[in-house]
Order: sequence, then structure tokens, then C-alpha cells
Amino acid sequence: MVQRSEGSAMKAMLVFTIMMVVLPIFSYFFSKSVIFEGIMGVAAQSSYFYAAIVAIAVVHVILGLFIYVAWSEEPRPVPQFKAD
Repeated sequence: MVQRSEGSAMKAMLVFTIMMVVLPIFSYFFSKSVIFEGIMGVAAQSSYFYAAIVAIAVVHVILGLFIYVAWSEEPRPVPQFKAD
């Protein structure tokens, strides 16, 4: 049972690490080119600034999700030692 919990913790850490690398970069370039420059027609100089704000917001959301998952994780049982 302890191995299962360690494996799930490692899997969650790996998922959040990949999300922390991929999603902010993707959201930066996507929001810059598609949302701000494409749809909203913002100038290129200003779109860098707004896209950076979007990427920072994505990082904060991922960190909040990681904290929520870590906080709501079931506690591992403490082994009972026999006292003689």
C-alpha cells in the first residue's frame, strides 16, 4: 500500500512538472499571436506584455492545482510498532 501511494505521488509530480514546462510556454505564444494580435488587434509591442501576464497566470493556476492535489491526498497509514 505504501508503494502505491509513492507511485501516485511520483506520477502526480511528473504530470505537474510537464504542465509547468509546457502550458506557460504554449499559453504565451498562443495568446500573443492568436488572441492579442489576431483577434484583438493589439500592437506587437503591447502583445508581449499581455502574453507574459497570461503565462504568469497559468503558472499560478498550475501551482494552485498542485497545492490542492497535495493537500487533498490521503495520508499514509503510520506503522504500528509492537511495544514489548
